[in-house]
Amino acid sequence: MAYKKIDIHTHIMPEHIPDWFKKFGYGDFIHLEHHKPCCARMIKGDKFFREVEENCWSPDVRAKEMDMTEVGVQVLSTIPVLFNYWAKPAHGLETSRFFNDHIAQCVDLHPKRFTGIGTVPIQDVDTAIREMERCIKELKMPGLEIGSNINKKNLGDAEFEPFWQAAEELGCAIFVHPWEMMGEQDITKYWLPWLVGMPAETARAISSMIFAGVFERHPKLRVAFAHGGGSFPFTIGRIEHGFNVRPDLCAIDNAVNPREYLGKFWIDALTHDDKALQYVVDVMGEDKVCMGSDYPFPLGEHHPGKLIESMNVFPQQTKDKLLYENALHWLGIDGGQFQ
Repeated sequence: MAYKKIDIHTHIMPEHIPDWFKKFGYGDFIHLEHHKPCCARMIKGDKFFREVEENCWSPDVRAKEMDMTEVGVQVLSTIPVLFNYWAKPAHGLETSRFFNDHIAQCVDLHPKRFTGIGTVPIQDVDTAIREMERCIKELKMPGLEIGSNINKKNLGDAEFEPFWQAAEELGCAIFVHPWEMMGEQDITKYWLPWLVGMPAETARAISSMIFAGVFERHPKLRVAFAHGGGSFPFTIGRIEHGFNVRPDLCAIDNAVNPREYLGKFWIDALTHDDKALQYVVDVMGEDKVCMGSDYPFPLGEHHPGKLIESMNVFPQQTKDKLLYENALHWLGIDGGQFQ
């Protein structure tokens, strides 16, 4: 790598997306309207959703901006609004394959700067497993990105057990990103779904997987969670205490103390606060925190890795782990392709 920084949390979309809303006749499928140079409107169904710039789709622009911030490698994943979990499985598969093929093409264009993780229509587990297999075996991706809940079902739901089993057997790394935040419609003012809902949503995902015994049954799973693990690291004391005082409610599927799973999964370092970053490294372990910026969106770290690099409390060995070494371990690769 020209720069020893791997960003595990970046999002990308194709420059041109079919109008699936027109094709399928329902839903909130996204397409783009390119209304001026280097800029486009994301249209959700038939309504305006968000404006994005060309760094959201152009691998060449990304590579230039990576050079400006000395990022060696980006892990490309789709934007969560493109998961389409609410769609009919066949339509979800069509959109997933389209986005996965695009990510694979970007990696082929810049194999030393990008690796990619796919998306799957996990609303139908059998279909999702087939696309997982294609991503790993045909597209040579190291993993997948999934949402923090699947149509309001927790990731620890028994319905998803075959998915976790297949991911473990395939050696498929999983990146969990919050989306469809619980209570979102009740807190729309002040951007609270993004500021408060997303951290809670990630804690929901981690806790549901722990309490349901997913990590216990599948110890070789390599799962990373976005945004510093959300509120989970900061509420592990409360979660453990609840487990101890009300096992009749918390320990019904897994009798292992939740604290025992610290160090069994990864989080990104996107905390925006030096004391918070120091805390999550202390709690999760310096081997389980990876640089992640949420590029190219406003809530991300605009100079990826700058906070880690500024942390004088961390020796250089710890910084190297956070900046790139831990990412390689989570992805299950040696990084030789980036040389």
